Amino acid sequence: MRAARLIKMVLLLQSRPVMTAAELARELEVSERTVTRDAQALSEAGVPVYADRGRAGGYRLVGGYRTRLTGLARGEAEALFLSGVPGALREMGLADAASAARLKVSAALLPSLRDAPDTAAQRFHLDAPAWFREPETPALLPVLAEAVWDDGRVLARYRRGPDTVERRLEPYGLVLKAGVWYLCAQVATNGSFRTYRIDRFTAVDPLGERFDRDPEFDLPGFWAEQAERFARSILRAEVVVRLSPEGVRRLPHAVDPLAARAALAEPGAPDAAGRVTVTLPVESEEVAYEQLTALGPEAEVLAPAALRERFAADAARAAALYHRGDG
Repeated sequence: MRAARLIKMVLLLQSRPVMTAAELARELEVSERTVTRDAQALSEAGVPVYADRGRAGGYRLVGGYRTRLTGLARGEAEALFLSGVPGALREMGLADAASAARLKVSAALLPSLRDAPDTAAQRFHLDAPAWFREPETPALLPVLAEAVWDDGRVLARYRRGPDTVERRLEPYGLVLKAGVWYLCAQVATNGSFRTYRIDRFTAVDPLGERFDRDPEFDLPGFWAEQAERFARSILRAEVVVRLSPEGVRRLPHAVDPLAARAALAEPGAPDAAGRVTVTLPVESEEVAYEQLTALGPEAEVLAPAALRERFAADAARAAALYHRGDG
């Protein structure tokens, strides 16, 4: 533990001209007294750590000293590729590995490039969770993340409706979609690949067994296929809608993009006002009502009849409000 801390201290000093005892203590999560002892230990081991006294003082490396202890461990290298998603790293328990990796990379950079990490961080940031919802970290995410990294089988129990199901899984990958974590895994008993919402797992027990990962498995491709299949599976109803040119433009922003593409792929011939009639796949009439309301007069529902009547009643109520003359 102390050896790792001493290495980190050297790398910190190598990546910055000078650091105060307070700054080092904060980075290393130790006391300033421990920093002083560690600096003395490094000096005795031949690392030229020098302490400047006074208000502007601090610790620095003398004579352009460079350590060769910058090689990335596998876990650090893998975590580095996720370093643009700090929240996800924390939730998976990989924040320390990513921090060590970034520090080693910074220490290996030329002095003229030392500000590159901060420059990039101030220009690009990924905020994965959706708006208007408080993100929650599934309690079992770190266990599953470790199994994914180690190719380790697990015995998992998860909620499926009112029941709890038990499966032996081979975790292949994790996906963070709009603040919700999913596990893509192979069922050990039959070899099928499935997707699970991690917040529905009730228990995950590592089995101490490694599995041979299928080299042909493509996580982004698998997820894209599963996501599209899911989107198609919930579009069980249809609504016939007449759209103005503005309605055509706004439709992809009001409904599911997959449904909008399907509806606009084969529109009817435009009428004299430029309006087109389309058949829109929807999850249900209730969902269609909520989505198409956003289009206002740019969309006219033609069928089913019950939904058209609902929109007509709403339009009549709105017209009555605006014609009362008391505004």
